[in-house]
Amino acid sequence: MLTIWHYLLISLGIQVVMFLPAFKFKTDKLTDLSYALTFIILALLAFFLSSYSALKLVAMLMVVAWGLRLGTFLFIRIRKMKTDKRFDGIRENFFRFLRFWILQGLTVWIILIPVLLLMGSESAYTPLTFLGLAVWFTGLLTEATADFQKSKFVKLKTGKWIETGLWKYSRHPNYFGEILCWVGVYLFAFSSLTPTFRLFGLASPLFIMILLLFVTGLPPLEKGADQRWGSESGYQEYKRRTSVLIPWFRRK
Repeated sequence: MLTIWHYLLISLGIQVVMFLPAFKFKTDKLTDLSYALTFIILALLAFFLSSYSALKLVAMLMVVAWGLRLGTFLFIRIRKMKTDKRFDGIRENFFRFLRFWILQGLTVWIILIPVLLLMGSESAYTPLTFLGLAVWFTGLLTEATADFQKSKFVKLKTGKWIETGLWKYSRHPNYFGEILCWVGVYLFAFSSLTPTFRLFGLASPLFIMILLLFVTGLPPLEKGADQRWGSESGYQEYKRRTSVLIPWFRRK
């Protein structure tokens, strides 16, 4: 059986393999696809190398379902966009571009820690297990719905910000759903983990929260929206009345 550190090496190895053609052909079509696929590959590998239990099967399917949904959505989106602005000025530089891929491999591993630890543990069912499954499903549904609504709105080419559907109640409902997914996964695994592993596994939901709230998620999107529509009173009103993350009733 592989240790959790082996999975880190595998995650990094997958990124390096995918990085080489991405750098050679200067394409952005492999980055998000590699991200989702790495989750799926690690979850499948950990499951088939562990002793079987229904709990582990469900955990693996949770990750695979999430990865397939997100990977498909992002791949379709990048095929239409052709390029990802995040990599402008980076994809041409070998070491800067490689650094992104290495960090991506590390990110996948950290987020997946509770599932990897669960696969090597004895399965235990408590009410928290089923609560975690419910939280995960709510997150998946929220994220998928928000992405679908946003993609339909973008096709209209209004040049405006979206404030319909879930986006009426949150400026970033897709990120809220993403956070819920991994909080749910952690809760699902919690009862099967030792106290030490529970603490170690907590890195997953904390990491995704920090990443989305303070690093690669909200800050650049909020900044970009302010630069694009900040001078418009309608956008300022939308921003004032609408929750930044957690869907909630609009302020008066």
